[in-house]
Amino acid sequence: MQQPDTTPPGNVGGADRLDDEDFPAYSMGRAAEILDVTQAFLRTLDAAHLLTPQRSAGGHRRYSRYQLRIAARVRELVDAGNSLEGACRIVILEDQLTEAQALNTTLQSALDEHGSQDSRP
Repeated sequence: MQQPDTTPPGNVGGADRLDDEDFPAYSMGRAAEILDVTQAFLRTLDAAHLLTPQRSAGGHRRYSRYQLRIAARVRELVDAGNSLEGACRIVILEDQLTEAQALNTTLQSALDEHGSQDSRP
């Protein structure tokens, strides 16, 4: 007897998960291997509340590609001579700056659109 398909609509065989930056696809061991860091380094980022990996049913940390990029940036900053605390702060500030720039662009577009509507006869 064939099992019923419980895959959510639009998620053919879970293929969409492969493109999801936030899908927790990597175990701690695999993430550490990819980044060429120790598992302790990743636990430190968790303890610093920079990364909060999801947990598997067994309680194991699972990391997304987005989180791996953050960890890689911290590693890069630490390797450049920054303290771990300083590197975490830099990453947080870079993220806040990116968000602020995106918001600024959105608001400027809205103002430009509003201004062009006001100038119509």
